[in-house]
Amino acid sequence: MKIEQQYWTSGAGWQKESAASVDGSASLVLIFGAGHVLGDAARMEEVRARYPGAPVVGCSTSGEICGIRVRDDSLVATAVRFEHTELKLVHAIIGADGDSLEAGKRLAQALPPEQLVHVLVFSDGLKVNGTDLARGLRENLPENVAVTGGLAGDGANFKHTLVCADAAPAEGTIAALGFYGDRLKVGYGSLGGWDSFGAERLITRSNGNVLYELDGRSALALYKEYLGEHAAGLPATALLFPLALRSGEGEYSLVRTVLSVNEDDQSMTFAGDMPEGSYARLMKANFDRLIDGAAGAAHAGYETLGSVNPELALLISCVGRKLVLKQRIEEEVESVRNVLGPDTALAGFYSYGEICPHGSITKCELHNQTMTITTFSER
Repeated sequence: MKIEQQYWTSGAGWQKESAASVDGSASLVLIFGAGHVLGDAARMEEVRARYPGAPVVGCSTSGEICGIRVRDDSLVATAVRFEHTELKLVHAIIGADGDSLEAGKRLAQALPPEQLVHVLVFSDGLKVNGTDLARGLRENLPENVAVTGGLAGDGANFKHTLVCADAAPAEGTIAALGFYGDRLKVGYGSLGGWDSFGAERLITRSNGNVLYELDGRSALALYKEYLGEHAAGLPATALLFPLALRSGEGEYSLVRTVLSVNEDDQSMTFAGDMPEGSYARLMKANFDRLIDGAAGAAHAGYETLGSVNPELALLISCVGRKLVLKQRIEEEVESVRNVLGPDTALAGFYSYGEICPHGSITKCELHNQTMTITTFSER
């Protein structure tokens, strides 16, 4: 595997993050950038001119990761040349009221199962129900194939997200990239680092990813009570106070982030499902635990790779973590570097949701407010 990285900023244009090593002949170009930069046809033409014939895949972000730097309003291009791995790119288009479960099913079924070792997914971050997308994928892929990836971001604006599936970046797009071959090793890990607080509430009325009532009360009104002065900044300030979900008996397993609020019906729309009968509890940030969570995700990615030093690590972290950590944001990326070592190329973005196996329980699940890391090594 050969990897080279470059990034673009309005002030300096294109800059090299690593020395050229693919000689313009790439198997894949991963591209992450702010929506207005990713949507600039001139930037995309420059990437295609440098790597002619290579599929260009990626999405808009809430911050771009290149090496140990986190930037806004930039574009990061990571070119990879595989020596023993084949790729297949498929995509689906979904409308505002589209069927995310069916989209996941179509994507999974479009990937031939023979020698498929991993699937990487980038999805529109606002029009897709991430829970249904993940379920559609995992129920229609071979049991031994894991899925990682994330939902595109739009800063803290929640207006438009874009996905590039080797075409002009567009809204409503889901891209799925299948990796084939027995020489590629893939690891993954996903951890959070948030603390729960307040009373646990029963979800008494919901529809998919739309939450209406907690303990028989308006969910939005109750949420605003907890947020206090932060309520004026909804939905962006909700990123600072996600909800932990527990389904029946057992520990908290998943975290969900608010994408939008509706004052008319007092509802809250989340990145994933909020099932009736589940229990929800507010969470708040713990700075040190967030950074430790990033390091823990890196350790998990290293271990599931087989304790082989990865050549490439894809970091997808939630925008809520970025808003909390602020000027300390690069500390979580540095903690990943400290675990994986100086020779691993780091690329990624801040998202509206992360997709990764949930421990040993499922091979594909939507997460929020985590650092999710996918590691690659071709031997």
